[in-house]
Amino acid sequence: MVKLGGSVILVCIMKSLILVESPTKAKTLARFLGGKYKIEASMGHIRDLPKGNFGLDLEHNFEPQYVIPKDKRKIIEGLKEEVKDVDKIILATDPDREGEAIAYHLKYILKAEAKKSVAFERIIFHEITPAAISEALEHPKDIDQNLVSAQTGRRVLDRIVGYELSPILWMKIKKGLSAGRVQSIAVRLIVEREREIEKFKTQEFYRIFLVLRKKGDERNIAFELTKVDEKPIEKTQVLKLYDGDYKYAKTSLNEEDAIALKRDIGKKQFVVSDVVQKETKRSAYPPLTTSALAQEASRRLGFSSKRTMGIAQRLYEEGFITYHRTDSYSLSSAFVSETRNYIEKKFGKKYLPEQKLGKDFAKLYDLIYKRALASQMTDAVFLSTKVEAKASNGARTYTAQANGRVMKFDGFLKVWFYEDGEQIIPELTKGEELEISEINTSAHKTSPPPRYNEASLIAALEKHGIGRPSTYAPTISTIVARYYVEKEDGRFIPTQIGTLVNDFLVKNFSSIDDIPFTSQMEDQLDEIAQGKKDWVPVIREFYGPFEKHIKSAQEEKKIEVEPEKTGEKCPLDGGDVVVRIGRFGKFKACNNFPNCKFRESIVEDSGFLCPRDTGKMALKRTRRGRTFYGCANYPKCDFAVWTKAQLVAQAVPADKNSAPSPIPSISQTTQTTD
Repeated sequence: MVKLGGSVILVCIMKSLILVESPTKAKTLARFLGGKYKIEASMGHIRDLPKGNFGLDLEHNFEPQYVIPKDKRKIIEGLKEEVKDVDKIILATDPDREGEAIAYHLKYILKAEAKKSVAFERIIFHEITPAAISEALEHPKDIDQNLVSAQTGRRVLDRIVGYELSPILWMKIKKGLSAGRVQSIAVRLIVEREREIEKFKTQEFYRIFLVLRKKGDERNIAFELTKVDEKPIEKTQVLKLYDGDYKYAKTSLNEEDAIALKRDIGKKQFVVSDVVQKETKRSAYPPLTTSALAQEASRRLGFSSKRTMGIAQRLYEEGFITYHRTDSYSLSSAFVSETRNYIEKKFGKKYLPEQKLGKDFAKLYDLIYKRALASQMTDAVFLSTKVEAKASNGARTYTAQANGRVMKFDGFLKVWFYEDGEQIIPELTKGEELEISEINTSAHKTSPPPRYNEASLIAALEKHGIGRPSTYAPTISTIVARYYVEKEDGRFIPTQIGTLVNDFLVKNFSSIDDIPFTSQMEDQLDEIAQGKKDWVPVIREFYGPFEKHIKSAQEEKKIEVEPEKTGEKCPLDGGDVVVRIGRFGKFKACNNFPNCKFRESIVEDSGFLCPRDTGKMALKRTRRGRTFYGCANYPKCDFAVWTKAQLVAQAVPADKNSAPSPIPSISQTTQTTD
């Protein structure tokens, strides 16, 4: 109440509450908005399907029976108190299906506790900046029910598949297994690739390389023999794989051919027969999408997709990057304008068309920053040169080819990664004679299609329309944690149990565990998000055939999983020692279990010794499937590190006899972490 002159004026100050998912995001918004708003975090989803039962009413259109998880009850009680005296509740959750669902459920729960006059508003922003937040607050929206429906449909579908299919796997193979629409396709890709590698027949072939020079010029020019008597000696082979075509090249030369040709070519004189020079351009890549970010971070930084997404989430919540779960290439107009001004000031007009979060955050931010900056810069320009030289004595004609490239203008490569192994070819003219400096034959073997790494697996899933930006990282984490696949030199190989599960699903759920079906289902979920379809008919259409598959699979015989034999004998009863998989990874046990309780941990030797007690440093797993390196003498010694880099820096190489330097205990890296 304010008194002005002789009048009393009532001033109503509206109290507003902003709700977000995380404390980090809440702090960043508070930094921009000052004390104008009360800001609270829901800590993610506040309603979900129950863990202990199916949670779907099949007789009433698959209606979800949502519950509030135990770990969210205190948070909800606190939010209920907060909303009692506010006039407006602003839902500022992430701009995607999951964020929209969180906003919907927050409104559903809190509406009954708030004043009848309270207004609920939904605001959308793709970057946490003062301008974006201000714009969103000025233009609030309603909750997008289509996005909520799409999230509901996805959650219901995943519950049906997981809840009904997993028990079949427990019954027919072993307990503790799981299946899912996306994870099963990921495993199938890896299993199919391993079989394609096993079937591949490696062939040896030879290439002939020449080093030629201009007369009087000491500069070497690298050529390769490409034709004999005007016929190409190299052909491209095409293999039809589960994932698509695999192309590889091989020549028709064997060792005997190569030696004979080398001998004959050494007697010849090469003459330049053709010189082709042309200007080529290389355009900048678009800004990073979710899958591209995961792939680039894997290739260039060695980050797992889970690690990348975790860091990206934090960078977004701190206001450093735009929202990262996206398949859009769009940049804000403000960014484009500011970036172009920055490029002109820092690099010049011709290139146009502080908070510390740790080293990993800086590396990923630098990757995102450079890619976004490069996307606004001009093409890189090269002068590409192709030279053909021929040698002939009337009987036989040999053609060799050299390729080179010179950068004329770096353009976007001023800031983006550039590696160029192309040679610089001196100026040559047609008819010019070239001297032979060297001739070498080189043995090669055709290579099978490569195993998937994280980057190529994500690329394959994206190519086929399997999963969406938010699903790639958890999918990979799940198949590793379930021991369906393992990593060898950074690439995935299927385990015995992963192969058995895959084959069972392919046999009994062929119309479901397949790329076309899963891709089509993703498209239908997208159509629900666009308001073109309702989720209930989509689920009903899926459920009928799925139930028939379930009933049919129940009639299958149980698959006997043969444990891997170690060749060792049990020290207790003389039985065979085998490898088994438990909650926390592989271990050795007696084949006579449960009559014999012998059990021993498996040490996956890292080649390093513990710096505390010189025990072997072994590769281990936490309860959540994360790998780390720990002393094999645990629990007597609890020394452990997370990464190979930390291992190299702190541990002692096993082949060295140097005395270990004492390292203090670090509670954050004990073997009970995570």
